[in-house]
Amino acid sequence: MTYYEISLETPLKYDLTGKFQAPSPEWMHFTRYMQNFELIVVTEGTAYLQIDEQFFNVCRGEFMLFPPLSKQSGYKSSSCAFYWLHFTYENSFQILSSDEIPLEFPIEKIYIPRYGKTTNLEKIIVLMKHLQDSVRSYHNSIQNNYLCTAVLCELFCQFKERNSPQNSSMKKRQLFNDIQDYIKWYRNTDIKVSEIAEYFGYNKRYLSEFFKSYSGYSLKQYIIKEKIDLAKYLLCETNDNISDIAYSLGFNDNHIFMKVFKKTVGLTPTQYRNANSKRLLFYK
Repeated sequence: MTYYEISLETPLKYDLTGKFQAPSPEWMHFTRYMQNFELIVVTEGTAYLQIDEQFFNVCRGEFMLFPPLSKQSGYKSSSCAFYWLHFTYENSFQILSSDEIPLEFPIEKIYIPRYGKTTNLEKIIVLMKHLQDSVRSYHNSIQNNYLCTAVLCELFCQFKERNSPQNSSMKKRQLFNDIQDYIKWYRNTDIKVSEIAEYFGYNKRYLSEFFKSYSGYSLKQYIIKEKIDLAKYLLCETNDNISDIAYSLGFNDNHIFMKVFKKTVGLTPTQYRNANSKRLLFYK
């Protein structure tokens, strides 16, 4: 695996961003040579992409980072959608292999794999939407540079979390990962801590304390976090009514959803949607 080492003593320079939607199943990425970095995060379907002589099937929730001066192309047609971000890194960057990644990450550097999988796609999309809203609303280059940098920092934090050293047994870590996956799978239902505990065969108080020791969240807090993360995504990416979004997340009472959202985010769902409403959509 190839990684790019990027120093963040100064922010990255934002160039362009947008969301691409393939116009038909026959679409295939054209061939070009990149002059700057391009990040692609796939949200629908599979993008069949090539960097120089390497081929990648980039599925929903996965990303590619194309370096400057690389040959970028597609090798197979598909119907897909992805967010893209062009940015410039004005210093020389290092290309490292997996074995060269330091065990202790320097505080001023990030390491982004050429190809990887997000652990929280919705959070990446919300940050990309925030950047796009800034581009359209303010035309403030400094803010855009920092928001661009925040997208890459979030990718790095997700990579770091996925690959952090394990201080406990593999069995316990696997249980934690399984609980995370279970909550993510059922977050659009009225999921309860007691149901999770019963499914995994543990006392609900023990399981919640166990989960908190890994994540910092109790099970109830984490369920709310996952629901609100998905709500943010739906508010940004769809035009669904807030009541429909609340129902799709397992809230039987729209007012309870709005109260929980406001308490968690600090804004009402309507305020949040209005603050992140300016999507940049491309079909070519």
